Amino acid sequence: MNRITRIVLTVFTSALLGGCARSAELIRTAGIGERQDVFVTQAEGQPLPPGYAELRIVSLLKTHKPGLYSSADAHGTPGYKLLLNIGGQALELSGDPRPERKEPVGPRDPEAGDGMRYQFSRTLHVKAGTHRTVMAIPDDVIAVEKEIPLAEGSRNTLVLEPVYGKMPVRSRPWNYNVTDFNEGIRSLRVVFNGKEK
Repeated sequence: MNRITRIVLTVFTSALLGGCARSAELIRTAGIGERQDVFVTQAEGQPLPPGYAELRIVSLLKTHKPGLYSSADAHGTPGYKLLLNIGGQALELSGDPRPERKEPVGPRDPEAGDGMRYQFSRTLHVKAGTHRTVMAIPDDVIAVEKEIPLAEGSRNTLVLEPVYGKMPVRSRPWNYNVTDFNEGIRSLRVVFNGKEK
């Protein structure tokens, strides 16, 4: 192996391990609540107290069916969770998994096929201000961190969209960019009030 190849492999391995370590650190952060005074869970339609903003959190995603890879795998079960940490206060969201068979809509539909559909949704009253927010899915070892600004009295929506893994080249040799829910969730796209963060 020549020197340049070793350097490239070392840099690639370091970046990969660094990314995994960062995700693991963010997942731990998402699950640990250091505070209890940043937000309260509220039903929609309740009046906002002074000094607060409404934040509606929504995520629709699809995973493979339970037991596809191992019996200990939480995908497709009620044990599959979405973790949030807003300004130091932790929140765990559970989705009710439902079987879904979706016919493809075009040749690149990442959610076509048999799987389990999750819908995570919660409405919070959050203290006004800018909050460091961590969103994580521990079973896919992914986490993202964003600053979320909330103006007093405002009504806001935070949508977490799944970014699925790419299909192996052998499955679709003519297209290298086809993603599929069966390849797992590789990241979360954060859309705040209609704009990607």
